Amino acid sequence: MHIENIDIIKNSGEKVKFSLEKLRNSLNRTGANDKVVSDILDKVIDELYHGISTKEIYNRAFALLKKCKHPYASKYKLKKAIYELGPTGFPFEDFVSALLKYSGYKTEVGTLLNGKCVTHEIDVIADKNNTSTIIECKFHSEQGLKCNVKIPLYINSRYQDIKTNWNKITKSKNRLTPGWVVTNTRFTKDALQYGNCCGLYLLSWDYPTNDGIKDRIDRLGLYPITASTLLSKREKQFLLSRSVVLCRDLIDDKFYLDHLGVSETRKKKILNEIIQLCG
Repeated sequence: MHIENIDIIKNSGEKVKFSLEKLRNSLNRTGANDKVVSDILDKVIDELYHGISTKEIYNRAFALLKKCKHPYASKYKLKKAIYELGPTGFPFEDFVSALLKYSGYKTEVGTLLNGKCVTHEIDVIADKNNTSTIIECKFHSEQGLKCNVKIPLYINSRYQDIKTNWNKITKSKNRLTPGWVVTNTRFTKDALQYGNCCGLYLLSWDYPTNDGIKDRIDRLGLYPITASTLLSKREKQFLLSRSVVLCRDLIDDKFYLDHLGVSETRKKKILNEIIQLCG
């Protein structure tokens, strides 16, 4: 049977046909050379069967990449690493704030703003070039869930309430730009249609095309600390609780590894992985 006719099960439970091209592209994104990618594809293909889950395919490819080179595996697990920022969603807000800082924005997280009708807690406010942007983050800790139309509907109503009162509440002369909705998953078709229609800027894992979260991370080298394959879950949670959300933050704040009691030998390995990942 041709491999493209094999049915695989996505995290959402949806049944789709296996795509060799999608798997090849995800492996190419890690920076692995053609031989490494080809060898991994051969091994994964050998173990395909009807009804295999995307999780099983991912785990096999990840294990093979990790044997080859840790930074390859870190890049490959990027989507999972974003989910690992949970479950509260607060580290995701810090992560979005960090992405914007490296794009030239000055940001604040968890700010209260008075609308015309009620007070709103805003996830991230970003200032740049005499403009201010209100950003709301919708984090899902469970894979397979999508951001439905209720989210942009709700966020647009909050944005309009603040916009009506903007000139009264702002201490600066910054112009308020269209609001943002950022999610670590994907938007449903209705959510995209409504968000674009009402003028919100929508940012998800792979939207806008070639400028989604994954594209921005790869382009700027801003990998979350959860992408590391050498840090334990406990160590990652410790670092997140200290607002160390980016791997590159640890390069400057390596003293946190001393607080965790990491040995010098292991510390060198961790920092080497991170430098290669971000470099």
